[in-house]
Amino acid sequence: MQKRDDSMRVARSLAAILLLAGVPVPMAHGQTAPQTSDTAAPAEASPQGESKNAVDLLETKRDETRAEFDALSKTLSLSTDKTKEISAAIAALDKSSANIRQALIESAARRKRFEADLKASENKLAGLKVRQDGIRASLHERRGVLAEVLAALQRMGRNPPPALLVTPEDALGSVRSAILLGAVVPGMRAEADRLMGDLKALSDLQSETLAERAKASEAMTASLEEDRRMSLLLAENDKQSRQSAAELSAERQRSEQLASRATSLEGLIGSLESEISSVREAMQRAREEEERRNQLTAAERQKAQELAESGVPDKNRIAPAYAFSSLKQKLALPVEGDLLRSYGDPDGTGHPAKGITLAASAGAVVTAPADGLVVFAGAFRSYGQMIILNVGDGYHLVMTGMDRVNVRQGKFVFAGEPLAAMGEKRVASATALALETDRPTLYIEFRKDGTPVDSKPWWSAKETGRARNDS
Repeated sequence: MQKRDDSMRVARSLAAILLLAGVPVPMAHGQTAPQTSDTAAPAEASPQGESKNAVDLLETKRDETRAEFDALSKTLSLSTDKTKEISAAIAALDKSSANIRQALIESAARRKRFEADLKASENKLAGLKVRQDGIRASLHERRGVLAEVLAALQRMGRNPPPALLVTPEDALGSVRSAILLGAVVPGMRAEADRLMGDLKALSDLQSETLAERAKASEAMTASLEEDRRMSLLLAENDKQSRQSAAELSAERQRSEQLASRATSLEGLIGSLESEISSVREAMQRAREEEERRNQLTAAERQKAQELAESGVPDKNRIAPAYAFSSLKQKLALPVEGDLLRSYGDPDGTGHPAKGITLAASAGAVVTAPADGLVVFAGAFRSYGQMIILNVGDGYHLVMTGMDRVNVRQGKFVFAGEPLAAMGEKRVASATALALETDRPTLYIEFRKDGTPVDSKPWWSAKETGRARNDS
């Protein structure tokens, strides 16, 4: 009886293996065993539903990775030796205004490059996690069948088939076993190969994940070093200010008063450019510089244009090196991030958006997209910290949502110069309620003669990608 029970268990185990190999298993009364979930025909699913589920899963893994990065970044710190090395390098710098500003632009470019590397690592790790989860889910679904395979192998090892030349009954049993094994072994081998392939793929993914995490950690450390270097450079740049602390404080208070009374951006910009002395004087100097350029000979203008286009514009310029209308498809986004909302999209309040919204990383550096005069730098209503640049040709660039502003109004800034830093979370506002993220967001609006215009034609092609909630 025991021998019969063992035979039945082996038969059930081998039947499972046969099903894996796609071979129907005869049952009593000519019935066929139902197929396992691995070989059953998959239920039809909507391609759109599958795509949405895949996107949602990837977004979930990306959020998990971002949280891991945030936690890791809080544990990193610069060594004393590295801090001294950076301080010594800044001390050795020729501290002319032009050199400091050039060093700031280069530092900001490196910082944004590190942020882009972290973003790429975040996306890659999210994809790796999704693939690992897929393999683990497949192994989990087949755990019962794999257990049956192992059990069958163990039983056959303990109870090998009988020798051929013993008795006729044993010979018949041996032939039957050989026939059964001949059908079973290919399926077992295929399942074993599949299992080994999955395990190797899982091991490779884990190794790739570890390497990507190490790469991300290096980028975080480099970004931390660059942050320290930028802080020292900003302090040196601040020392170059020609205005006294009292003058700056008085102008800031006056700007805050104007901002509190303004009911619109148009009104704020108009009052700032007419009533704030540093802005008015800087605009006058810029107009005088434009007039001087217009008086140059054709040969002199050609030479200046060639010099600007070669990437070496005048480092002491007080007016834009290029006409803003000529910069289409040449501007880099001021912050490294994902495009959440484009010009014309619903803004969450029942109106079309007048600008674009980017989701950035906590503490990300914000740079000037183009040369321009800082008309305003400070808090304005529910926008949070706001910067307005007059970039010439009747255009103004408005950026809001930052946490910390590192530039003063009345100052002329160069394209790529760091202006501000993002905070830890999104700034609360009515138009931000519909956004699908808790990350800090930067709002950017282009205005021509006081009217909002679509900024898309100005951004370089590589900067126009959309994020998950593309519409």
